[in-house]
Amino acid sequence: MTAQDNKLGDTDDKIFVGKGDEQAWLTLALANRHGLVTGATGTGKTVTLQVMAEGFARAGVPVFAADIKGDLSGISEVGEAKDFIVKRATEMGLTFQPDQFSTVFWDVFGEQGHPVRATVTEMGPLLLARMLDLNDVQEGVLNVAFRVADDNGLTLIDMKDLRALLDAIVPDSGKKGPDAGEDPLAPIRKAAQGFGNVTKATVGTIQRQLLVLENQGGTKFFGEPALTLKDFMKTDRDGRGMVNILVADKLMQSPRLYATFLLWMLSELFEELPEAGDLPKPKLVFFFDEAHLLFNDAPKALMDKIEQVVRLIRSKGIGVYFVTQNPIDVPDRVLGQMGNRVQHALRAFTPRDQKAVAAAAQTFRPNPKLDTAKVIMELGKGEALVSFLEGNGTPAMVERVLIRPPSARIGPITPEERKAIMDASPVKGKYDTAIDSESAYEILQKRIAGTAAPADGQAGTSGGGVLGQIGSIVGTIFGTNTGRNRLTTGQRIARDVTRTVTDKVVGGVVADLGKSVGGQLGGSVGRALVRGALGGLLRR
Repeated sequence: MTAQDNKLGDTDDKIFVGKGDEQAWLTLALANRHGLVTGATGTGKTVTLQVMAEGFARAGVPVFAADIKGDLSGISEVGEAKDFIVKRATEMGLTFQPDQFSTVFWDVFGEQGHPVRATVTEMGPLLLARMLDLNDVQEGVLNVAFRVADDNGLTLIDMKDLRALLDAIVPDSGKKGPDAGEDPLAPIRKAAQGFGNVTKATVGTIQRQLLVLENQGGTKFFGEPALTLKDFMKTDRDGRGMVNILVADKLMQSPRLYATFLLWMLSELFEELPEAGDLPKPKLVFFFDEAHLLFNDAPKALMDKIEQVVRLIRSKGIGVYFVTQNPIDVPDRVLGQMGNRVQHALRAFTPRDQKAVAAAAQTFRPNPKLDTAKVIMELGKGEALVSFLEGNGTPAMVERVLIRPPSARIGPITPEERKAIMDASPVKGKYDTAIDSESAYEILQKRIAGTAAPADGQAGTSGGGVLGQIGSIVGTIFGTNTGRNRLTTGQRIARDVTRTVTDKVVGGVVADLGKSVGGQLGGSVGRALVRGALGGLLRR
């Protein structure tokens, strides 16, 4: 071990995690083969997570981690040479050197970090249905709504956009016959019914579930400016990876929102990043705390997609590390992708607990020197059973080790320290102010009010912003945005003749303007939208 290794514990290609009879090294080139950190409450999982995050950051690898209890925030401040920390370092042959790491705080509610937002369109119907806890029939109607929005250039940015769209696809139960006025949303309703039976009762149920989500704070999550995930993948001036911490203490009060939000982030990384192959170190490491929430009651279709994303995202240079209490919290087909394992103590007070311990022991490559199941119950705080992938990509034999002490502070920071970090943040001002762009709600309101050209199933005349303004002007000139009952016979004939001209003129002008409609998602209007493995919008 060189002097530098003795000081920090890490080398250029490995992270020193702990020491027992053998040293436990996490190889950076194999870190994107994913990992698992498990153990009962209070056994040291958060400290292990911090040790690994520090090692990745030193190596120039950006880190994203959810902070459930606030303890992980200490990574942003200089560590203290407390007696128990110095003693642990000395026992392991290390020289404790206090350190701190460049940190960016994020918060869905915008209270203790920069706001994190996504648009409804980007989220997609599959994950939104999971967030709303919809059944198969309700999820089907939600898919119809998204398809109609995609086909008609109706950008869904926030909750009011989705509510307006759901109202628009409900069958019209109003007055019929020659005396009835023209329904400005008839093309949209017809398009929705073309995909299947959309009933008022089902739409009403979805609307009520949206209210539940709003009461949980979901309104703050959906909007613009939407998160650019590349802001996670940055290094600081010293070449160290930035540590991105999601403040999740309040978010955890809505477990389904928490799990779906992190899954969306993971799927976005999967869809956006190009293939990278085997790299010397990951592009980003993603720590998913309380990972069992991701799999609780997940339908088979979603489980298949999660498995696909976890399996394939390795080739994008992303390492995913699940943190939970027991390996059996993670389904076998996903668990099989977790090559790097850290197991803290488990307690076995009941027959069910004993079975869980036995199952956890069986996930490791056996070591003839250890009774793995017995040791799991004997581990003290800060001890763990560790098995990392070796140079040929196979798991090493399980070893009992002491986890090295973190270099940064252990425990939460003060509100004043957090404010100072946010004031110096590299993304300060980028996400802090919400933007309400013209989108589906405004477009549909204009259409109902007769100030926008009706949609004939073509995205070219159904957009907002520049598109809506041009369509409105041209429609007013030729009478194409006026109800049938308010037209003279001559005007009605003129409208039939000129509607096609209107569509072509508006479509041509917008093409020349680059289709800059509907805020950040404007480029998607006027073309077919493509959705990825988990239903999120592909930004191509």
